[in-house]
Amino acid sequence: MKREQIVFVIAVLLQVLFFYAAVSKVSDMEKFRTEIGQSPLLTYFVPVIAIGVPVFEIAIVGLLYFERTRLLGLYLSLFLMAAFTAYVIAIMRFASHVPCSCGGILSNMNWKQHLGFNIAFTGLALAGILLVENYTKKELNKKGKANNLNVGIFYNP
Repeated sequence: MKREQIVFVIAVLLQVLFFYAAVSKVSDMEKFRTEIGQSPLLTYFVPVIAIGVPVFEIAIVGLLYFERTRLLGLYLSLFLMAAFTAYVIAIMRFASHVPCSCGGILSNMNWKQHLGFNIAFTGLALAGILLVENYTKKELNKKGKANNLNVGIFYNP
């Protein structure tokens, strides 16, 4: 498979994950709010998280859709998956029992399974970034235009 196809597949996988997660949260918002409220780490942030996380997930889906903004979507995917992964690690380490607030089939995973799942998708986002960044730098070098200022998340070949 070509680099562009691999990045496209990674983007689609992340889009499916974030769209599914956002729809699951919004479709049963009361359950999502209740489960966030049961977390010792998130109790004070329930209103912001309940609205902010699904909106952020949908925004990432949109950014990943367009080639021009895909790299930004990949960076935000990496950030969000790393944050989710850090949260899972904190829950596993410091909390006795907290229900998963993910929704859908993801809520059926135990915390260890969830950690593995998050690590895998964090790795996918990172792989996508590396594939795009390495390609962008090589293309700019070929054109004699490479410097630190014009390699950015909105590069459009």
